[in-house]
Amino acid sequence: MVDVIPEGYAPLTAYLSVAGASEAIAFYTEAFGATELHRSTMPNGKIAHAQVRIGSAIVMLSDENPDLGLLDPVTLGGTPVTLYLFVADAHAAFDRAIRAGARESRPVQDHFFGDRHGQVIDPFGHRWTLAQRIEDVPLAEYQQRAEEYMRKVNQ
Repeated sequence: MVDVIPEGYAPLTAYLSVAGASEAIAFYTEAFGATELHRSTMPNGKIAHAQVRIGSAIVMLSDENPDLGLLDPVTLGGTPVTLYLFVADAHAAFDRAIRAGARESRPVQDHFFGDRHGQVIDPFGHRWTLAQRIEDVPLAEYQQRAEEYMRKVNQ
């Protein structure tokens, strides 16, 4: 019997469309320590499908292909999607991504819900939150902190 989820994959796997998938793979390798697992190239040299591993997650990607409805965030004018990547050191991961060519969207900060994170936009328009868990917050305390936070934000 075949397992419905392939070995090494999570039930939910990100699939990114980018203009310049080869360059994206190089960026993800440098910025996030990705390891390339697979690459299928079309006759025109564009990537039809590729896979990289970042930590324990597999991320799939391909070059933008409007004929198939695969548009990158730059073509779309932005993205509503954020990739939330847990790392051992949010400051170090953030700095590494910036050095590799990402731009800062939000600086690294500690948040009421127990994560330290910062956000970057990669050179291909995808938004990444680089997060480090620094505190396990019990649900009741989380709710109290969230209410306090919302009061401050909505003043």
